Amino acid sequence: MSDDVIQAEGLGVQLGGQQILTGIDLSVGRGEVLALLGANGSGKSTLVRALLGIVPIASGSVRLLDSPLGRSAPWERIGYVPQRLPGSAGVPASALEVVTAGLLNGHRLRPPRDARVRALTALEEVGLTDKACSPVHELSGGQQQRVLIARALVRRPELLVLDEPTSGIDIPTQQTFVDAVLRLHDGGATVVVILHELGPFAPLIERAVVLRHGRIAHDGAPPHARDEHATLGHDHTHAHPGPTPRPTGPTLSVEVNL
Repeated sequence: MSDDVIQAEGLGVQLGGQQILTGIDLSVGRGEVLALLGANGSGKSTLVRALLGIVPIASGSVRLLDSPLGRSAPWERIGYVPQRLPGSAGVPASALEVVTAGLLNGHRLRPPRDARVRALTALEEVGLTDKACSPVHELSGGQQQRVLIARALVRRPELLVLDEPTSGIDIPTQQTFVDAVLRLHDGGATVVVILHELGPFAPLIERAVVLRHGRIAHDGAPPHARDEHATLGHDHTHAHPGPTPRPTGPTLSVEVNL
């Protein structure tokens, strides 16, 4: 068994006729907490979606938990938190149903007998027990994000992938969520998280990969943010020479059972 949970070699992605990622070589070891950093448009979210097979790969290869990317990958051992809950007529009615759906995958089409207990426990970890029966569309944006986090945590995944998970969430709730991730990591899970700044994740992260124009510009100890990045309201959209392609891949719906 490999010590790497993620293995990507020569990964390239083209979307809408634009080259988004080029020559990405990335390995993530078991038990690591890896931060993906970079300006808006640098390719962070596209990289995560490519690693999980959500957007097509134009070149290179990916292995997850010792399996090639595809139907044979152990999706039941992987949790994914997208940036936001998309509006969709197919979204289950309540927060509890959304979280319970996290226990389904291509190999399991019916939830296990203890699904309700596990889903309620996951909602408790993100402070949403009292919203379990609330329709998802009536929740605030931050509450919807916490539902997605609980949906990933309910699997107790070996690999947890998060795309800006603390965006739109107040500071106390951010810390509650980081504490939940810490407990999962203490149990042996590997974590890959997209961030603008390390923030409350800083104590967990020893390695950071910085993307620039769809390529890896740094892989090592987390770099120090420039002073302006620490100021409230800093705009993280940076100017690039020439047009910078932005991800245009398909939106992930909560019905996608990784």
